[in-house]
This record gives sequence, structure tokens and C-alpha cells, in this order.
Amino acid sequence: MPRQKIIELQNVWKIYDMGDVKVEALRGLNLDVYKGEFLAIEGPSGSGKSTAMNMIGALDYPTKGKVKLAGQDINKLTESDLAQVRGKKIGFVFQQFNLISILSARENVALPMLFQQVETEDRKERAKELLTLVELGDRVDHRPTELSGGQQQRVAIARALANDPDVILADEPTGNLDSKTGKTVLKLLSELNKKEGKTIVMITHDAHLAKNADRVAFLKDGQIIKTQKR
Repeated sequence: MPRQKIIELQNVWKIYDMGDVKVEALRGLNLDVYKGEFLAIEGPSGSGKSTAMNMIGALDYPTKGKVKLAGQDINKLTESDLAQVRGKKIGFVFQQFNLISILSARENVALPMLFQQVETEDRKERAKELLTLVELGDRVDHRPTELSGGQQQRVAIARALANDPDVILADEPTGNLDSKTGKTVLKLLSELNKKEGKTIVMITHDAHLAKNADRVAFLKDGQIIKTQKR
């Protein structure tokens, strides 16, 4: 039985118009993301990783080519419809955590559910369950400033899980953490993949981190130059 494709990038170009100069951040990128896999996209600074992440996460439209999310061509969706599909299908984990400082851990985790019109009590209950899952059940009322970097990243992972997405897209998820805490966060992502069946896509410049993935796609000059299975 063939593996199910969740995200498809077909000959994707992203060209930024900088006045007199056009910057080709992606140049014919082809990549499939399969249900249940742990995929790492590895590349040095300037390789196009951030732009690739935006395409994989359907955060931006390609200049040329197709991006398909759950079989739907995002170029054919309005921004509003795309936001709804993206909100249900993909959870994002960022290097900078991107938590809202005036909100508690529970409120940060509940926020994505608000945009999917989940009832208030259901949001609170699920947020508590997710924080317990990432071993922060005793920190639900703490604000980000009252949490360590590793705890903040675990809150961010819980938030990414809020709408039970198929895919967790993690952008340099250990970049702002010490090595010990980074290993804890990476272990959590691996467990979400193996035990919860979540598809993990991790963007990284770190070859050591990429070794934790089932498959690694190497990005250079806006193109995938090779892929390796672990």
C-alpha cells in the first residue's frame, strides 16, 4: 500500500523582487511529506530553509509551481480558506517560541483552538491535557517569563498540538536551548512521532539533530540536492 502524501511541493519557485534585483530563494523545489514520517530538512544558512518552511507550512504562496496541502492546491484557496485548512492540518514550533507574554501557559496553548471556534471549556480542558502530556501539568497558570527556555518550548509544542494537526513543523526547535534541554525537546518530538503517529518536519542546519529523523532532505541554493533514509 503506497504511503499517503500530506504535503507536496512540485517544482516550487519563490522569487523575491528587491527592486533592481530578483532573489531566487527557491529554485524548482520538489518534496513530498508522507504521513507518519519524521523528516528533517537540513541546510546551511542561506540555503532557502526559511522559505522552504513557509512553503511546507502553507504560510506563503509560491511564485511558480504547486504546493498541495491535504491534496488541495493552495494557489486555488483564498487566504481565509487556507488559514482554516492550515490551522487544522499543521502545528508550528518556532525557534523563538513565539509565546504571548501576558497569557498563561494554558491560554497560550488554547489560542489556536479559539480560531477554530472551539468552545471555551473545551479549550481549557484540552490545553490542560496537552500541558500534562508535555509534563507541564503543574505550570498551567505560569506565564512565559516564569518558565525556563525548555519549558517554554514544551508549551510551544503543546500549542502546536492544540487542533490535533497531522503535521508538526518545527523550525530549529532546539536553537535557543542548551544541549541537555535540546535533547529533551527532541525526545518529545520523537515520541510524538512514534507513539502519537504525528508527522514531524524539522528544519535544521545541524547535521547531528538531523540524524534523529527517518529521512533527511539536504537543501542547497533553493533545491533539494539529495535525500537519505536513516
